[in-house]
Amino acid sequence: HVQLMESGGGVVQAGGSLKLTCAASGDNSDINSMSWYRQAPGKPRELVATLNNGAPAYYADSVKDRFDASGDNAKTLVYLQMNRLKSEDTAVYFCKADLRGGWVYWGQGTQVTVSS
Repeated sequence: HVQLMESGGGVVQAGGSLKLTCAASGDNSDINSMSWYRQAPGKPRELVATLNNGAPAYYADSVKDRFDASGDNAKTLVYLQMNRLKSEDTAVYFCKADLRGGWVYWGQGTQVTVSS
């Protein structure tokens, strides 16, 4: 089992920056990859970025060149640095861990609100 806890959300003006943190605890050695997702009101949850062994492997087109995902090799902490934020980035941001054997764990989410 893995427990995930996101933090760092808040309210920021358009054009500003926020850094989200996801702390993983438990069977971290079983983690294959970790990802950031977001869900805006009335919209499906969407993949924002994926990290393999702490290195970014995927970014959604909507966040490329603005967001920077990173993590440590121990898979205990992953980050999402969000720059030049737009109103359409407003969402609840979730951390997800994919483990060996197909297990998937989610954090509880952290709200990001970008005011224009």
